[in-house]
Amino acid sequence: MTAPDSQHLITFDVGGSHISAGLCRLSDLALIHTASGSTAEVTSFDAFADLLHSLGTQAAAGTPLAGASLAVPGPFDHEAGHSLMEHKLRYLYKKDLRAALATRFNFQPAHILFLNDAAAYVLGEVGAGSLKGTTRSAGLTLGTGVGCAFVVDGHHVTSGPGVPPGGEIWDYPYQGGTVEDLISTRAIKAAYAARTGQEREVAELAASAATDPDARIVFEGFGTDLGRVLRDVIAPFHPDRVMIGGGIARSANLFLPITEREISGLNFAVVTAALGDQAPLAGAGHFWRETFV
Repeated sequence: MTAPDSQHLITFDVGGSHISAGLCRLSDLALIHTASGSTAEVTSFDAFADLLHSLGTQAAAGTPLAGASLAVPGPFDHEAGHSLMEHKLRYLYKKDLRAALATRFNFQPAHILFLNDAAAYVLGEVGAGSLKGTTRSAGLTLGTGVGCAFVVDGHHVTSGPGVPPGGEIWDYPYQGGTVEDLISTRAIKAAYAARTGQEREVAELAASAATDPDARIVFEGFGTDLGRVLRDVIAPFHPDRVMIGGGIARSANLFLPITEREISGLNFAVVTAALGDQAPLAGAGHFWRETFV
């Protein structure tokens, strides 16, 4: 496919309640300008497409653009540009978002790409963050759920040696449940509630871990579980490096030393995300670059 003649594109990170847009420089995936907005007041497909156009225009600030690349939550038909979500953003269901954006931005439809948001996060770290320079890498985004992506030679893969079915691990059967039962926000909250009878948010627990022995023990247990998942589910992929990102990664000092003990001798390093919330915007740019180069 021939690449458009521009060194910049607009990248988007589409969430359930917010959208971020970035002017991404293709040479190094640097984000020159960003803009963000809420979808709280959006109730129609056209209003959603208008919001994307508005944010993209703000971020571009008049810069000539090659096109757009969007990190979107699943389920989503990336080839067709159609959302298959019914639990959120329902007004997007099976609507042609690619055509709507092509019209608004005056882009060729082929110059608008879509990719999974977890894959975009990991690709951002591959292109410009803590996974840069790796040949085989994996990344986990830990929050309300567990996002995951596997990357070989800069390309996101969903099959191949050591890759779990579909390249997903959240629903991977493990220890009588699933991976997400063990390494997610709800797992930490449930473990603390089981010990104390109290419901507390993960950020709250992390902030009090120095003075709350129960919080500290819960994070240590989380570190053990994460290490076992890496050993049993991720290690067969033979990654050079594994990245941990998402909200829970902000508290990595409380669990990562335990995780590293669990994977001792497995010949891969565990690192935390370097780009944070901007990783999906950079990753959408990396995906574009890999598609058109």
